[in-house]
Amino acid sequence: MHAAKLTRIAVALAAAASLAACATAPEPAPLAKKGGTWRPYQVNGVWYTPREQPKYDEVGVASWYGGHHQGRPTANGERFDKDAVSAAHKTLPLPSVVEVINLDNGKKIRVRLNDRGPFVAGRIIDLSQEAARRLGFERAGIARVRVRYVGPGGARSAELDMKVFIDF
Repeated sequence: MHAAKLTRIAVALAAAASLAACATAPEPAPLAKKGGTWRPYQVNGVWYTPREQPKYDEVGVASWYGGHHQGRPTANGERFDKDAVSAAHKTLPLPSVVEVINLDNGKKIRVRLNDRGPFVAGRIIDLSQEAARRLGFERAGIARVRVRYVGPGGARSAELDMKVFIDF
């Protein structure tokens, strides 16, 4: 190929990638500790400051996310798996473990936070599709829940999955 043709192809690919990036929802970069505190981040003009919250206990609305995010990186760099039990929270440290109770049916589960969200007004947690299924609100899409902080999430592993992610 001629250099001019390769340049035109490269420019076209860069333009397509730029347009694709504009069409997708914003995703915060992985949030690492800096100087003992978590870095603030901004989504849709709103600033969020992750921090340790050992007494976190909140009632609100949960939603779930699935197929569209399948395989994409989460905020802490893991690959999202809609069939795993995980969740997204705006400000709790990543990774963390929280207890989620569906207030409409009493089902509860512990999930590991590995992502940021939900960035929809009035929602306090975004669960994976599998977590929503186990809590009994996959079909409804949202549920009234209570979310309580349990502790740090640690590294993801098969052993941790067996200890933390099973219903209790």
